[in-house]
Amino acid sequence: MPINAREAVLKALSKVRRSGAWTDAALNSVLIKENLEERDAALTSRIFYGVIQNQTLCDFYISSFSSVKMSKMEPQVLDILRLSVYQIVFMSKIPVNAAVHEGVELAKKHSNPRVSGLVNAILRKISSNLDHLPAVTGETAAQRLSIQYSHPLWLTEAMLNRLGEEGTAALLDANNREAAITVNINTQKADVQAAISALQADQATVVRHPWLANCLELTNAHQLECLTAFENGLFYVQDAAAILTVLAAAPKPKMFVIDGCAAPGGKSFATAILMQDIGHVLSFDVNEKKLQRITEGAKRLGLKSIETRIADALEPISDLFGSADIVLADVPCSGYGVIRKKPEIRYKSERDVINLPELQLQITSSLSRYVKPGGVLLYSTCTLLQRENEGVIDAFLQAHADFTPEAFLLPGPIGEVKSGMTTLWPHIHGTDGFFICRLKRSL
Repeated sequence: MPINAREAVLKALSKVRRSGAWTDAALNSVLIKENLEERDAALTSRIFYGVIQNQTLCDFYISSFSSVKMSKMEPQVLDILRLSVYQIVFMSKIPVNAAVHEGVELAKKHSNPRVSGLVNAILRKISSNLDHLPAVTGETAAQRLSIQYSHPLWLTEAMLNRLGEEGTAALLDANNREAAITVNINTQKADVQAAISALQADQATVVRHPWLANCLELTNAHQLECLTAFENGLFYVQDAAAILTVLAAAPKPKMFVIDGCAAPGGKSFATAILMQDIGHVLSFDVNEKKLQRITEGAKRLGLKSIETRIADALEPISDLFGSADIVLADVPCSGYGVIRKKPEIRYKSERDVINLPELQLQITSSLSRYVKPGGVLLYSTCTLLQRENEGVIDAFLQAHADFTPEAFLLPGPIGEVKSGMTTLWPHIHGTDGFFICRLKRSL
């Protein structure tokens, strides 16, 4: 029996809650299984991601109008309330009465029928007070911003220490906005105009990136892997921040480059393309299936300079010591720079990521042994936490006197990075949050 968009949202939210599934995987599994029409699939996606992005704020409104403490509610009931409140508060095109009615029907069908009365009462109170919703309060700016933008308090405090209140609000707001799909053109097969024409023939809406050459932003492009332009290897998906990371490394034809933590492969692809596929890119990862996807991606793109090898970044291969012109160390990190694409990351516990700097330092130290004298070690993360970025680099430099930061040049608003390290911010640069550091090994 077919289900509607709200039921699909409820199923996806349950998957995330019960199994800790990534949001993309949870949503896609529901959309595929239920085979929703395009319009219903789009509505499902909008509500689902909206709830994940605004869960704390939705909970604030629920608790403000509920006679029952949220801690006493069943998780399924909370999911129903959240998806209903999101529609009522944030989606003005959906009639309020319809959102209330659908929420009550979901409660009748998917929870104890007696709970539907509570759901009805809460939703009607919120809908009748839309013009007078309670202001978000808190003793500190961090508490207010944490609720308003549904980010954990500790992360909000960390950003306040770096950006101040106005900058933090802008960052958290950017994290809750939809990011365009960014793709990098495979210039071995197509120039910008040819790629645009091919994508438009696939009915994708395409605009050129405002300041990054050979980079496009796509909308109205569902199931990219099914597009003819994708099958023909004219592009691959990669955020502008990751492209800038490779540009900072500045690979050139005939170089030998080691990508030490290569999966899912975007930096290896970008490197090979910048080298005009002349040279050698050795892509390491510990996961055979991930390496297979890199191999398949390189074949689709027609890149012959990429070789994949199962290798643990913590266990150096002595035969490669001092051999590479460039080593890319895109180390495992907490991921707080990609919240706009993976909104569930914000709900990680701080204790789950507190020990990452130690691992990052170990990996960086290990990979640094591959850099030849005069070569470059490019350290990067997709997080905004200083302890995983500048903190790791400071510790690395203290232990490796033969490496020093080296200035580099990037396009657009970034320009020359004299210090050798920079942070990219979603609210400033329109990219994922990334840290990039270029280190040169002495001769």
